[in-house]
Amino acid sequence: VDIRFIDIGINNFVSSKFMKEDFLYYIWKYNLFAKTNLKTTDNQFIIVEKLGLQNFNAGPDFLNAQIRIDNQLWAGNVEMHVKSSDWYLHEHEKDENYDAVILHVVWEHDAVVFSKNNSPLPTLELQYLIDQSLLKDYQELLYSKNSFIPCENQIATVDDFVLKNWLERLYFERLEDKSKLIKSLLKKSNFDFEAALFQLLTKNFGLKTNGDAFLQLATSFDFSVLRKTRFEQLKLTALLFGLAGFLEEDLEENYYKDLQQEYSYLQHKFSLQSISKSNFQFFRMRPPNFPTIRIAQLSALYHQHQNVFSAILEMKTKEDFYDFFSVEVEDFWKEHYTFETSSKKSSKKLTKSFVDLLLINTILPFKFVYLQHRGEEFEDEILSLIRQISSEKNSIISKFLETGITSKNAMESQALLQLKNNYCTKKLCLQCAIGNYLLKRY
Repeated sequence: VDIRFIDIGINNFVSSKFMKEDFLYYIWKYNLFAKTNLKTTDNQFIIVEKLGLQNFNAGPDFLNAQIRIDNQLWAGNVEMHVKSSDWYLHEHEKDENYDAVILHVVWEHDAVVFSKNNSPLPTLELQYLIDQSLLKDYQELLYSKNSFIPCENQIATVDDFVLKNWLERLYFERLEDKSKLIKSLLKKSNFDFEAALFQLLTKNFGLKTNGDAFLQLATSFDFSVLRKTRFEQLKLTALLFGLAGFLEEDLEENYYKDLQQEYSYLQHKFSLQSISKSNFQFFRMRPPNFPTIRIAQLSALYHQHQNVFSAILEMKTKEDFYDFFSVEVEDFWKEHYTFETSSKKSSKKLTKSFVDLLLINTILPFKFVYLQHRGEEFEDEILSLIRQISSEKNSIISKFLETGITSKNAMESQALLQLKNNYCTKKLCLQCAIGNYLLKRY
C-alpha cells in the first residue's frame, strides 16, 4: 500500500485527489454504494430504480436511467465526476448532449451545478456511501508500488472458476490482437491465405530478433514466384537467399556459386529486388537460430510441402505438426551454419520447442482468423490444440508462479502474458475479472 495512506483517517484516505472517474463508473455500474436513505446534496430523497447503461461514446456516462427524487420518477441520463465543479471544467453547460441529465453523481460536492432552466442539478455525493474495505482494496490495487502485479498478494485467493474463465477469455483476446497483422497481410494479398500464411510463418521463423527482417523478406516479392520455383529445391533456396541479400559475396564454394547463378536467372525473369543482408542479425544468437539456418529450413519446408495452408487446416494434434515440420535441410546446411564456415555435421531439423512457438504465434492465430472469416465455430478446436502445448517459460510466467498462479499449458501462459501486459501493467484492474472479483467481495 502507498505509505501515504497508512494509519490515516477515512476522509484523507478517500480524498478526491486520489479518486478516478473509472472507479465511480465501477461503483455505480455494480451498485456498490449504500442505498438506504439516499439524499441529494440539498436533502431530496433518492431511490435508484434503474442505474442505466454505461455509455462508452461521447455524452453522459450512463444512459436511460430511472431515478425517483422526492417521489417524482425521472427518466434520463446520469453524469459522473470526481468533483461537482468538473461539470464546468468540462464545459457540459454548453453541450446539449447533457440537457437530459437527471442526476449528477460525484465523489466530492464542491460546487452547485445549474441545469439549463437555472435550477440546481440534483447531485449525489458518493464518498460517504462506500464501504471502507472496498476503498482500501481499490487503493491497494491502483496505487501499489514495486509489485509485479497490483493484486500479487491476493490473486491466489480468486475462485478457480472465475480464474479459469478469465484466462480463456484473455487467450482469445490475445488471438484477436495477433489477428490484426494477419488481416493486414490477407488484405494486401487479396485474401490469398496461402500467401499470407507464408508471410506470417516466415516472420516467426525469424523469432523476435529477426522477425521484422524475415517479414520484409517474405513481402518483398509476389508469392506466385515461390509457387513456380518450389518444385526445385535449388531454385527455391536461391530465391530466398538471393532476396535476403546473402548471394552478393565472392565465394569459391560451388554450392554458393550455383545459388548465385540460379538467383541471377530468377532475378532477371521476375524483376526481383533484394533487400540488404545487413537487416539480419547474427550477434549473440545461438547458431541454430542463425538467419541462414532458418531460411534453409523454410526452403526445405516449402519444397517438401506444396500446400502448407491446406495441410494445417486438417491437422488436429501437436504430433501431426511435429511430423509435418520435420523436414531435412539440404546437405550443405548439415555441415554449415553460414556460407563462409563449416561445422560438425548435424541434421538441423526444427525442434519441437520451435514448432510449439510456430503453433502459438502462427498456426493457431491463422486458424483463428480463417475460421472467423468463414463464420465457423472455432473455440473448441483452438482450445483443444493450444492446451496440448506445454506452457512457455519466461520471466513473467515465473513471477506468476511466485504469486501462486501455475501455468499448466500454452493457453494459460499466453493468457497470463495478456493479463500482465494489457491489464496489470496498465493498472486496468476495474476492467479485469480478477480485480472485479477482489473488489466485489464486499
